[in-house]
Amino acid sequence: MNWKFELIAGPYLGPCGGLAWDGKAMLFSVVDEGRIMRFDPAANKVDEFRRYTNRVNGIGIGPAGELYGCQEGGRRVIQFMPDGSATPTATRLAGQVHNYPCDLIVDHIGRVWFSDPYHLIPTVGAQIFPPLDHASVLRLERDNRRIWKIKRVTNDNVVPRAVLLSPDEATLYVSDGDGSGTRACTLRAYPVHADGSVGQYTVLHAFGVDHRGAHRGIEGMCRDSDGNIVACAGWNKSGPGPLIYVFSPKGAVLETHPLPTDMPMRCAFGDSDLSSLYVTTGDGNLYRANAGGRRGFQRAGS
Repeated sequence: MNWKFELIAGPYLGPCGGLAWDGKAMLFSVVDEGRIMRFDPAANKVDEFRRYTNRVNGIGIGPAGELYGCQEGGRRVIQFMPDGSATPTATRLAGQVHNYPCDLIVDHIGRVWFSDPYHLIPTVGAQIFPPLDHASVLRLERDNRRIWKIKRVTNDNVVPRAVLLSPDEATLYVSDGDGSGTRACTLRAYPVHADGSVGQYTVLHAFGVDHRGAHRGIEGMCRDSDGNIVACAGWNKSGPGPLIYVFSPKGAVLETHPLPTDMPMRCAFGDSDLSSLYVTTGDGNLYRANAGGRRGFQRAGS
């Protein structure tokens, strides 16, 4: 049975991006407006959570409740502090400023894994630092002095978009490829070694190309309680259209659910029992559907 999506908020100016359930409400970014909004399902009310965020896209919550955001407009990952301020993390990889962080996931020890593709829209201010000669998945972690450092995780991406870790954090999932190009988009699975490095990837799913062009790949992913990958992909330009996919950890397509709008951006489980799936879209809206018995993954102790 297809999931029935209801419009919760919007439209806003430009696309809505990252999603994060804070335990009581769903946070979602409004990228071009430079805001993070907060939807409280108990009160059925949307309020502004942060402003002046400088094009924050992907957002994520760490094991201690800390909130991070991919600030495309500043080419950095920032941490939102409880007092309303924000603080940057590290921005340099081997002495060079990294690209435009897009999506992130925080592991159980607080390391921030993020995709770092290029972006057509420049940063705010003077364009002093050129982009890197690669677009990769990077990881932020603290050294023994609690200072943020960046490590490069992948060396073979073309356009990394969405990132996700399996519940046991032994697998890194990466959506690679750009639907606006001619190269097929893929969902990759990288084994994560004990030292944090990754091995050779396996392609779990490859999106096609038809007479109208390349099919748009995965822009956002989350985990359900069974360890399956719930992903939003597709558009009306080509392929089967905008869909929610449910993949097994090995890449089998278990379900697909059509969306009532084009260009899904991110997805996340929310509500008190994590039984609803929230989806943001490129036309600036937030949708929600009962996930048909599926529930979101909850980290132990959270």
